[in-house]
Amino acid sequence: MKTTTENRSKTVTTVAARIAGEDIAKGDYVTILSEIIELPSYLWSCSGISQPIDELVRLRYLPNAAGEPHKVVAVCLPFVYAKRPKGNLIAFDTRQQQLVRLDRDNGRSLWKQMGKTTKKKTK
Repeated sequence: MKTTTENRSKTVTTVAARIAGEDIAKGDYVTILSEIIELPSYLWSCSGISQPIDELVRLRYLPNAAGEPHKVVAVCLPFVYAKRPKGNLIAFDTRQQQLVRLDRDNGRSLWKQMGKTTKKKTK
């Protein structure tokens, strides 16, 4: 049995793909999916069990900048250096930040649009 669907709109949905640090290349558009923060276990009083004082508690959270496109300018693992639409550089640590690669066309378009809106605000 064959099933077909009719696409009436011209919009195409793309999905950002998780990417390992060694697969990131100069010119890619990436964004942060999640970050890991580490806290000393003695600050973690929410646990019903006691943990060794020198053990770190790792938490994964979604940062406010998740979804903001960045253009990769250099990779020196575990660090990825990228340019923000505003023009300044940022360094990602792939040990603490999970990056996703954006579709090239969408990434480029978003990056340019975000750069334009930022430049207009500064005038």
